[in-house]
Amino acid sequence: MTTLPRLLTVVGDPHDINTWSNIPYFFLQAGQQAGFLTDGLPLDCDRLKQQRLLWNAGHWLTTGEYGGFQYSPTALRSLFSQVTLPPGPVEFISHFPLLPPRPWAPDWRVSYYLDATLRQNFEDYGIGQRVSQRMQQQALQQETENYRQAQSIICMGRSGARSVVEDYGIDPAKVHVIPGGANLHEAHLPSATELVEQPTALSPVRLGFIGKDWQRKGLPFLLAVADDLQARGIAVEVRVIGPRSADLPDHPCLRPLGFIDKATQLPLFVDQVRSFHFGCLFSSAEAFGISNLECIRLGVPVLARRIGGIPETVPAGLGHLFDPSDAAAAVADVVERYVDQPQTYHAWRSKVVARVAEVTWATTVQRFMQVWDGSREFQYGP
Repeated sequence: MTTLPRLLTVVGDPHDINTWSNIPYFFLQAGQQAGFLTDGLPLDCDRLKQQRLLWNAGHWLTTGEYGGFQYSPTALRSLFSQVTLPPGPVEFISHFPLLPPRPWAPDWRVSYYLDATLRQNFEDYGIGQRVSQRMQQQALQQETENYRQAQSIICMGRSGARSVVEDYGIDPAKVHVIPGGANLHEAHLPSATELVEQPTALSPVRLGFIGKDWQRKGLPFLLAVADDLQARGIAVEVRVIGPRSADLPDHPCLRPLGFIDKATQLPLFVDQVRSFHFGCLFSSAEAFGISNLECIRLGVPVLARRIGGIPETVPAGLGHLFDPSDAAAAVADVVERYVDQPQTYHAWRSKVVARVAEVTWATTVQRFMQVWDGSREFQYGP
């Protein structure tokens, strides 16, 4: 499909599965397979360690502030100097709002694919506490100009798109919402047919959790749900993938599974996630929520909080979304209903299995191609 080199860029190397929650890696792989992306730019942040130290020291001496090197023109230009771009016109799709660095060549076309804006990162995720005020303002000003000059801004969720339009004053006509896919190697996953399971009783009911940042992602709330279910006489396990056991609170329902490397231990990851009755994500802040997509891709319905970009990770009918104000008892009510009606649960799980293709990176890339060729729009609307 590419008529000119279309390059994916991020702060890091999109060929490396460990870059930015695996998202660039899987987007690049699916994009290349479909002929939508030409390649990704391998930017090595480790090569800037010495420069970072010198920059921070100089910034502190001249401004009295510390932090924000990765947002500075110095860092961005240094990263981009590591690669040789093809001659002539080039198109970029960037996961980072300040890449490619300014000034842009006249024959560059730049679009963005973002989970959150810098303003959201600074204000909602506490990143602003580690970045000097001067650098925050400079970065936000440059981000605004980049959005104004961009061809398209694609957001993974409506919360990011809303920020682009409302916080930066960008025309909604060039802002689209296209969710990402499950960060799993499709070639090594069970097919929809293989995901079909025989109905069994939900005892104990298994609530699944995936994520290292367990406090922000709502594990304490999920344990409160487990407490409520236990008080109703319902046996429950909370299975946790990601954190070390030693880092987790002591709770009788907790079943820590530790970190499972999806790159080298995919069969184990698949088996453990498929053992969940529900994937659960009750974050206090969440730009997107890849774990929901991973659960759905493996045939597991999800229970999640309606916050940030989470709604875009739960296609209609494949999960229950709860308001941030809902108490643990509201979630326990839903779980109890399925425990009492296992046939209803398994019919729901079969519905999830039938729609797993909706949450793949191949589907995400197909939607990008439709926007690029003008055959379909996914424009943001209030």
